[in-house]
Amino acid sequence: MTDELPSQPGPRRQAQLFSETADTPDIPMSFDDLEAAALEALSDEAYDYVAGGAGGEDTVDRNREAFRQYRLLPRMLRDVSERDLSTTVCGTELNHPVMLAPVGVQSIIHEDGERASARAARELGLGMISSSAASTTMEGIREELGDAPGWFQLYWSADHDLAKSFVDRATEAGYEALVVTLDTPMLAWRERDMQRGYLPFLDRDGVANYFSDPTFQSRVDGDVEENPVAAVNEFLEVFSDPSLTWDDFAWLCEYSDLPVVPKGILHPADAERAVEAGAAGVVVSNHGGRQVDGAVAAIEQLSAVSDAVGDEVDVLFDSGIRRGADALKALALGADAVLLGRPFVYGLALDGADGVRTVCENFLADLDLGLGLVGHDDVADVDESVLAD
Repeated sequence: MTDELPSQPGPRRQAQLFSETADTPDIPMSFDDLEAAALEALSDEAYDYVAGGAGGEDTVDRNREAFRQYRLLPRMLRDVSERDLSTTVCGTELNHPVMLAPVGVQSIIHEDGERASARAARELGLGMISSSAASTTMEGIREELGDAPGWFQLYWSADHDLAKSFVDRATEAGYEALVVTLDTPMLAWRERDMQRGYLPFLDRDGVANYFSDPTFQSRVDGDVEENPVAAVNEFLEVFSDPSLTWDDFAWLCEYSDLPVVPKGILHPADAERAVEAGAAGVVVSNHGGRQVDGAVAAIEQLSAVSDAVGDEVDVLFDSGIRRGADALKALALGADAVLLGRPFVYGLALDGADGVRTVCENFLADLDLGLGLVGHDDVADVDESVLAD
């Protein structure tokens, strides 16, 4: 029966759900229900680490509220029987304008961690961005991804030799682009985590790339496995560098053989500086509200950033993406692709790789149907005309 289903992911996904089970799906379809189910599945510490944000979490709330100020304006009778969701971003060909966002320490979510997420991405042909703070090495994740697109996200270490080592390893492992997170020169004031006295790195979660790195190992007095306390302390010492400037970023663009994409851009002037320094693209993001309490919503800045860079580089977006309609709004405001974060993590919590795959299948089906229902058959054609004035 599957071979007879429509080729588009939306109708195919609906037909699968109707035909495979008479019961409600094991993985909740609405984000609110998905989040609530993950709360039951995760430890309190893990849930708060993922769901929480900076300070009073005003930015987390604002990210979602701001999406509601933009309204889609459907058009009729445009022949949307066949739809194309493929695109190319920063030289990487994508089957969908969606990638899995870089999320660290996935071992606190599920025992298979990043490997499970990578397996799901591989099965769907979905791009994934691997985090510096992963519980699996970047080489292991890249291998698990197979032929699926893979980018590597860099937290720029205070030890610049260590940062160079990460870049070199990512290049050697076969990643296609380097995403440099700029909005975390230091960890923010996160009340949920501090109230619980919880930082996963202290339990050696999320440090696989560091502990496996020769440059990092040379900093530790003794073997990192035999002297874990010293290794963790060294990690905390070198994790980030608040002294970085745009001159450093320009150096990195020159050094890297991979396209460099800064993440955490909100101000148009910063986007322009990034392009001048050699960036191949920018990610408009406020880190899902995890870094600055009371900040602007990322979606509110997307159009201005897109206008600032024009056609010079590609623009990606994250922070608040929950459903297909959110992705359409971001594409309409100038994004070339979006990053999906918390939803896939909650799927991971509920059912490992199968949970990630189910959440992503549902998201892509929603996006595919939404594209057709607003009157477009190609994501490349989505622009501000999709939005009501």
